[in-house]
Amino acid sequence: MKAAVIYARVSSKDQEREGYSIPAQLKLLREYAKSHGFQVEKEFIDVETAKASGRKQFGEMLTFFDQNPVCRVLIVEKTDRLYRNFRDYLTLEDLEVEIHLPKEGQIISKESKSQAKLIHGIHVVMARNYIENLREEVRKGMREKADQGIYPSRPPLGYRNNVLEHSIEVNPEKAPVAKRMFDLYASGQHSLSSLRKALKEEFGDNLSKGYLDRLLKNPFYTGQFIWEGKIYRGTHTPLVTGRVFDEVQAVFSGHNKPKFRKREFAFRGLLTCAYDKCLVTAEIKKEKYTYYRCTGFRGKCDLPYFREEELADRLGGILKNIYIPDNVLAQLEKALVTDKAAQERTQSQQGERLQQRLGSVRNRLDKAYIDKLEGKISEEFWSRKAAEWQAEEQQIQIAIEAVKQAEPDRVLDSVRILELANKAYFLYLKQTPAEKAKLLRMVLSNCSLDAVSIYPTYRKPFDLIFMRAKNEEWRARRDSNPRPSGS
Repeated sequence: MKAAVIYARVSSKDQEREGYSIPAQLKLLREYAKSHGFQVEKEFIDVETAKASGRKQFGEMLTFFDQNPVCRVLIVEKTDRLYRNFRDYLTLEDLEVEIHLPKEGQIISKESKSQAKLIHGIHVVMARNYIENLREEVRKGMREKADQGIYPSRPPLGYRNNVLEHSIEVNPEKAPVAKRMFDLYASGQHSLSSLRKALKEEFGDNLSKGYLDRLLKNPFYTGQFIWEGKIYRGTHTPLVTGRVFDEVQAVFSGHNKPKFRKREFAFRGLLTCAYDKCLVTAEIKKEKYTYYRCTGFRGKCDLPYFREEELADRLGGILKNIYIPDNVLAQLEKALVTDKAAQERTQSQQGERLQQRLGSVRNRLDKAYIDKLEGKISEEFWSRKAAEWQAEEQQIQIAIEAVKQAEPDRVLDSVRILELANKAYFLYLKQTPAEKAKLLRMVLSNCSLDAVSIYPTYRKPFDLIFMRAKNEEWRARRDSNPRPSGS
């Protein structure tokens, strides 16, 4: 029998305690292994968030694969149970692990077709989008808190969170430090370095210059705060008057002269020099021609000057390398649309499970309230448990809303990405230098060049498209001047 490994994961300790998710996964995976003739060598179970890499059991599983080359089969319920960050995906691909996804009906291995690998890779990238949507719901709750005048995070030096009252109060131990900090700097007699020394001598607090800079520019001390770019009037007590705060900002303005840029260059900030890792900047020659060169920050550099027109032509090759032929594009779009029904079923199941949990919490609340009225439990016990259950109820309701709104356009977004790869070079040829640079920034996270070559780093999932196109030699199966259908 072929050796295999099982991996199961839940995303919180609550799910582990309720006991339905891990056993259900293991039952499904064991039955799948048995029906397909696999001998399960080991089972790995994680009860952690998949938002960040470094899960203990996942790491041990990678070590197991590395030390046991005979075992190269991994059975996991579905994509988002396995990984939600791209590094994990690449690691398993490098180990040449054959991944079985029973709920998605897919098997991903080195023998899989390039289209299947690309779709799987896009699922990995889009799964991260799921986390972002959940995070957005949390941020929505924080914005509501900000609207009420309560800073929805940790306050700066001089304040502290009041956990019981869910508010922010003055910290009597650190408030004098904050007030003195503003008074000293407002005098205009201190730099950040001398202010740092003065506070250390007077209070013993060793504060960095960068930290002092942020604190002195924070309007929180005047009774206001900034959240997501918007200023709010807070309910907390001000430590500094508006006059003192304005004097501090005036001192900062005197220490920093504004810088003005005479002209914007399309590709400046997009490229780095491959020789010394400095930025590539631009300048005007003969008041007419735009040339790009290394800044030379680390000394003399071998990178030659490039005319903007020449550089634009060379950068266009980057977009050629992610071209997807029309016939391959049609196959990928069809596969994505087919996946949509499965995703909707999964989303519906998640919603049903959350509704069950919500009903269970509300039943506990109702029963406990009746017990309180009948004198079976004390008022103190009722207050404590009611607060816990109400908080849990609120979290479940937020999760239900997140599931309802999560990934509404996931398939549509994937199709748009593929279509952009299909048409990117054609669009590039017709655009101005500024528009070309904007298109390149959508596709690239970094790009360096030397005298001969360009070394692009593609954003996700364009890096996947580039790898698959390169491996399948798609470029060799198209003409030299691709024209997207319908153009």
